[in-house]
Amino acid sequence: MLRRLQQAANLLGGGLFLTLFVVFIVQIVARFGFNKPLPWTDEAAVILYVWVILWAAAAVVPEREHVVFDLVWNSVGYRARQAMRIVGNLLVGGLALVAIPASWDYVHFMNREGSPVLGISFMWIFLPFVLLLIALVIRCSWAIWNSVLGIGLETELRL
Repeated sequence: MLRRLQQAANLLGGGLFLTLFVVFIVQIVARFGFNKPLPWTDEAAVILYVWVILWAAAAVVPEREHVVFDLVWNSVGYRARQAMRIVGNLLVGGLALVAIPASWDYVHFMNREGSPVLGISFMWIFLPFVLLLIALVIRCSWAIWNSVLGIGLETELRL
């Protein structure tokens, strides 16, 4: 089940990126090939870029692929790593958890306004940010649980 969800998330991320690429090519051809820039392509490219980046960070990029600072992590023992991982994930996950209600309120409030050219509600444009916060809470909770069990402490830290 989890594998199918990951495949679906990857497919959606790939589809978003492919759509961004196609819109970008259309924009270049219209602007430089026909000397007729299309306003919708600029807006669509920006919206798709926001979605691609936030969706990838929330659902596609595995935890082990995120950038980490591990000089201290690699120089300390097992118990210190366990404490560092728990405290770090408590901070990140806790801040994300606290930010979810206010972020959702703002994103929901933006439902009243639409993008200038395409008219897409800003709620749908910025919704992936809330999804990113939820994913952070879930990932941090899972990392804390694994740390308590002693899983993954002998390798590099991955927040």
